[in-house]
Amino acid sequence: MKNQSAASKSVVRQTFPVTGMSCAACASSVESTLKTAPGVQDAGVNFANETAWAEFDETQTNPLALQQTIRSAGYDIIVNVEDPSKVQHDLQLQHYKETRQRTIWASALAFPVFLIGMFFMDMPYANWISMVLTLPVLFWFGRSFYINAWKQARHGKANMDTLVALSTGIAYIFSVFNTLYPEFWHNRGIHPHVYFEAAAVIVAFILLGKLLEEKAKSNTSSAIKKLMGLQPNTVRVLESGQEKEVPIAEVETGSVIVLRPGERIPVDGLILSGSSYVDESMITGEPVPVRKEKDDKLFAGTINQKGSLQFVAEKVGSETLLANIIKMVGEAQGSKAPVQKLVDKVAGIFVPVVISIAILTFIAWMIFGGEDAFTHALLTSITVLVIACPCALGLATPTAIMVGVGKGAENNILIKDAESLELGHKVNALILDKTGTITEGKPRVTEVVWSALSEAHKEQVSNLLYSLEMHSEHPLAEAIVGHLRDKGATAIPYDSFESLTARGVRASFLGESYFAGNRQLIDEQQIHLDVFLADRAKALHEKANTVIYFADEDNVLALIAISDKVKAGSKNAVRTLKEMGIDVYMLTGDNKQTAAAIAAEVGISRYTAEVLPSEKADFVKELQKQGKVVAMVGDGINDSQALAQADVSIAMGKGSDIAMDVAKITLITSDLQSIPKALRLSRQTVRTIHQNLFWAFIYNIIGIPLAAGVLYAYNGFLLDPMIAGAAMALSSVSVVSNSLRLKTTKL
Repeated sequence: MKNQSAASKSVVRQTFPVTGMSCAACASSVESTLKTAPGVQDAGVNFANETAWAEFDETQTNPLALQQTIRSAGYDIIVNVEDPSKVQHDLQLQHYKETRQRTIWASALAFPVFLIGMFFMDMPYANWISMVLTLPVLFWFGRSFYINAWKQARHGKANMDTLVALSTGIAYIFSVFNTLYPEFWHNRGIHPHVYFEAAAVIVAFILLGKLLEEKAKSNTSSAIKKLMGLQPNTVRVLESGQEKEVPIAEVETGSVIVLRPGERIPVDGLILSGSSYVDESMITGEPVPVRKEKDDKLFAGTINQKGSLQFVAEKVGSETLLANIIKMVGEAQGSKAPVQKLVDKVAGIFVPVVISIAILTFIAWMIFGGEDAFTHALLTSITVLVIACPCALGLATPTAIMVGVGKGAENNILIKDAESLELGHKVNALILDKTGTITEGKPRVTEVVWSALSEAHKEQVSNLLYSLEMHSEHPLAEAIVGHLRDKGATAIPYDSFESLTARGVRASFLGESYFAGNRQLIDEQQIHLDVFLADRAKALHEKANTVIYFADEDNVLALIAISDKVKAGSKNAVRTLKEMGIDVYMLTGDNKQTAAAIAAEVGISRYTAEVLPSEKADFVKELQKQGKVVAMVGDGINDSQALAQADVSIAMGKGSDIAMDVAKITLITSDLQSIPKALRLSRQTVRTIHQNLFWAFIYNIIGIPLAAGVLYAYNGFLLDPMIAGAAMALSSVSVVSNSLRLKTTKL
């Protein structure tokens, strides 16, 4: 038992950033290499966020040994650096810049080659100029295709890079031979064609697709970086009665921290002294700051407002609520695979099949080709590789996505990646956050109910209320001040002013006291509340309003109802989603009474109140376990975990940067009616991708047998390599044209 226990303690799990992966097949290679390494019990690779994890026995291996193993397979992992995520991000950014430069230069050189090959093939030295211009396009700007193809070949695998390298490489070498020794074909009665333009344009197009992929990858870690930015770098710790500024990494459990107004709370803790309002919207999603006093809990990342606090650190570093949010967002993001994985899987079968067909074609012609066996064998096998070029396959997804994204932008829908468009049409459960999503997210005065006062008296006490709330620190005071200012209220100087903790405020004017606060304050001061106002207060509470009472020493003078209004289009959006067969849920950190009122107003029957961020993410997981494809719509940091966990994540454009960064779709408008439009756009885009893939393959299904010469025995027909190149180009044109049709569709 002791040996078993010791062995389990020596097994650790670590995650490492990976570099050098270009496709899902690469991820598979890294994973299989890790799993076969000595001492490794289990391993996995996530291509989406370019990380690998390994469970290994520390007595048998270590990260440096794992790094050497991975390097032997042609890849690398980042170990023993202070901030591996930053190193990986810097490498991604550098790789993106390099890919962009290669794409620009390859396109610039490929364009004149294309013009010469298509329109000016008879100009002097046309072949020589094309040969010189194509050389750097293939073997310098497009060198990554050949390097990656070689890596795959070493492990007995093939991917899209393999087919690109083979088809362009053979086409170029064949064209160089025809340029240098045209008499070889002339002596056999055949005109020597060259295919420089096909090779150059293929590489330029595929590089463009790689550029789009790299751009998406360079942004994958920005959500985590922004969340980390919510934690200050230094804090003030109280030691021996003296304040001392220390790095946050040095804060330990039990440290006493001094917090000033406006500062962000660095760690989770418990208040020792002081009182303040704290903006906890990143956790609860609710816009109204929370009153905090002695023995109340504080959470990292939330913002202290007006008071000074001293609190003891209870959870630091990776134990804080913010750290857990960061971790869960990272895990949920990393659990997703890009849509290109499907194409790579297809290519994993398609590429070996095409190569096999080309080889079999060569062998068959050498055996049965007669006196021109070698000539026909060489031409037909090259024609097979040329016509099977994956240009259309490589363009099928990105062109549809590019047009779909543009169509979305026209309709105030910003789409971040292809996966959201791929899954959007499958959504059958949609979760809405309340505050800032269904509602406007900003407390406003919805109604002021006055007691029986004359107009002159009402104007006077309005000015008194305006002045009173101007001095109040309560978060709702701003809403009242703004409302009364719009009504023309003016400030009146008070004789004295007093803040009454957790109840309201009191001020004296010409010897008489005035109060503004909650019902508890009215009851404590034994102020009369007439039946009419009491009934109105009850009705307003039932409609999810917060009610502020304004009174003099004897009577309540007015009720001020404050609420977060439902957006104009929310009800229609919910109805439309239901008509589309989608189950709509509402999750909120607000109280049950408010949640019930809002849900009833917009027509949502499934709702849950008083939920924490992690509980929102758990709710998403539960729906996913039931087999549902879940879309989450939110606007705050508190929604980021659920957004990252959901199959399709949608952020409101006026929400937090974190929500918009985690979400794969952002609605520029605050109108929820854009959600059904986004889901319809997904359906149309996916249909277009499927059509593109069909056209990409139908050319190969028809063209490859023709290129191999299946009709030669019947009618002597052999497909000319130049026609094969044109057919390949036509397949790309048909794919692009089909994608452009998306622009004319209505959402």
